[in-house]
Amino acid sequence: MANKAFEDKNLNESSVEEMNKSEQEQATEEKSQNEVDNTADNMQKENTETKAQESAVGKLEEEMNNLKDKYLRLYSDFENYKRRSAKERLEIISSANKDLMIELLPVLDDFERALNVSNENTETAPVHEGVQLVYTKFLKILEQKGLKEMEIEPGDAFDSEYHEAVAQIPAPDENLKGKIIDVIEKGYYLGDKVIRFAKVVTGA
Repeated sequence: MANKAFEDKNLNESSVEEMNKSEQEQATEEKSQNEVDNTADNMQKENTETKAQESAVGKLEEEMNNLKDKYLRLYSDFENYKRRSAKERLEIISSANKDLMIELLPVLDDFERALNVSNENTETAPVHEGVQLVYTKFLKILEQKGLKEMEIEPGDAFDSEYHEAVAQIPAPDENLKGKIIDVIEKGYYLGDKVIRFAKVVTGA
């Protein structure tokens, strides 16, 4: 009886130990599973946060590119405006000079006629010198403002872009047919633009 009781006691203790061991293993498995689940949740959470950060960075980069594009367009428009304003200002100044120069050219012609007449009369030499002095100063001022005389010589080819034929006479030489024989009125440039055509006589 004593042996049987001892065996039953050992059996009970063994059963308890097995149950405890089973419970411990189950608890360990549950703990491991929880850790795995927690790790998976953490990874998913990190992935979500990473995606959110990448999305935010992408939006910021897009906004920065849009602002940069707007800045470049604004800068380009401003540069175009400055160039256009400078060009318009130069055109206004040039136009004002042009009108004034055209008005002064007949005065320049009168000076040259006066010089030609006074040069032929020796009695008016002092007058000639005075007129010459004023004419030289006047012409120098006009040249400083961009006025330039057309250089035309008899025998030059007629060009309708620069010359105006006011008369046509029989050419004294075959080589002068269709060429300039005489200059009636000088032509002038203002800068690179013609402001008065030269009036010439051509050979027929």
